[in-house]
Amino acid sequence: MKRELDTPGLFVDRDAAHEALRLAAPLLERAAGDASVGQSGVLYVVVMDPSRPPGSCAFEQAILAEQGFGKPRAEWDADYAGYARAKARLAWRTGRDSHAVRALSPHLLARDDTPLWGSVCVDGIAVGVSGAEPEFDEALSGAVAMCLRAVVKKKARS
Repeated sequence: MKRELDTPGLFVDRDAAHEALRLAAPLLERAAGDASVGQSGVLYVVVMDPSRPPGSCAFEQAILAEQGFGKPRAEWDADYAGYARAKARLAWRTGRDSHAVRALSPHLLARDDTPLWGSVCVDGIAVGVSGAEPEFDEALSGAVAMCLRAVVKKKARS
């Protein structure tokens, strides 16, 4: 019963989001430690619930999962969790990748939107990553979104 209250989605839930993060974890851990991807040594990921669109709930209620990779939080040099949340919020609110919004659709930007990019929205699945260069934040967001989509497709097929 509690699971039904956690998310209104038929196949999307917190377990599916955590499974997607588990599948992507080797990539995310390696990328966090790769200086050519980013200098921070950290990646923070926020996965949004596609069954909870903007207007149906508060942003925080639509977060399915979030997780850090790389250095422990005590060693961070910036608020990568806050940045990832802001990027995820922009993709969730607009239904677009944050780079596309910033570069092609600035009319969709609100005053409190982040100037950073590195989040995606794939078939309604918004994911934000922070800690790397924006191109890699975007790529890693896409990898997590595609893993979630695959996990959900498998659940729907079963």
